[in-house]
Amino acid sequence: MTTHLAHEHEVTHCHNCGAAVQYHYCSLCGQETRLHVASAGEFVHEFIGHYVALEGKLWETLRFLMLRPGFLSAEYIGGRRKRYIEPLRVYLTLSLLFFAVLKLGGPPVVDVAGDPGAAAPRAAQVAPRGTAVTSPEEQAMRSAAAIASPALENKVNAFLQLSSAEKNRALQGAFFKYVPYAMFLLMPLFALYLKLLYLGSGRHYGEHFLFALHSNAFAFGMFSVIIVVGFAGIALLTFACVVWLFAWLPMAMQRVYGGPRWLTFVRWQALSVLHLISIAAAIMGAMGIAVVA
Repeated sequence: MTTHLAHEHEVTHCHNCGAAVQYHYCSLCGQETRLHVASAGEFVHEFIGHYVALEGKLWETLRFLMLRPGFLSAEYIGGRRKRYIEPLRVYLTLSLLFFAVLKLGGPPVVDVAGDPGAAAPRAAQVAPRGTAVTSPEEQAMRSAAAIASPALENKVNAFLQLSSAEKNRALQGAFFKYVPYAMFLLMPLFALYLKLLYLGSGRHYGEHFLFALHSNAFAFGMFSVIIVVGFAGIALLTFACVVWLFAWLPMAMQRVYGGPRWLTFVRWQALSVLHLISIAAAIMGAMGIAVVA
């Protein structure tokens, strides 16, 4: 059975929409005009490519993102877009990389102190099951849950009676399951902070959202580098990466938005505080899910 497609003869019409074509792509629907039977490797590449940027231009995009603050956002806003990976795919790529590196080689995201298995027996000796208090934090959690609902109070009590090792497993599982999604959902909020900080600048919300994607993609990428370099024990390089992590954002804001440098510095501080509060709330939300799940 012959499987040869139109790549062996001159193509005059698009196989997808039937429009007349002259070059390698249809000007109406964008499909390639010279087709071939795809290999298994190409199918895998196409599937992964929907989620992670793998093209050769990824490396050029990463070079500009990591080393030239604000350059990619300025290029995108200026209409020079085809030569770079789309902002959303850059964000998703570096976000996946960061959480993979953190899970495989980073420090523990949660570390509940205590002798595993000792908390529950000790609590049982102090008070009836479900009511023992071993710390002010646990007392606060029980009080808040009791105010909310009896069902929530029971779930909080059950969680607090777990051993330290069991608590760690539950909290770390919730972190890696929910925090990546929570961080992505913070992007519109990050853009809103920028919109408020730059009121009167004439910038559209979409431009702020674009800057949010690039900024947080850089942060994920740099945190991944810091984890790897720190694991290798290169203290001086780790320190340099941390300094660059903090210096990048105000430099990027200055390039993209302009304005007096002192005002950029003030806006950067306000943005950093607001975003850190949002991140803390998102992580606490994920931990809360682990408690009540």
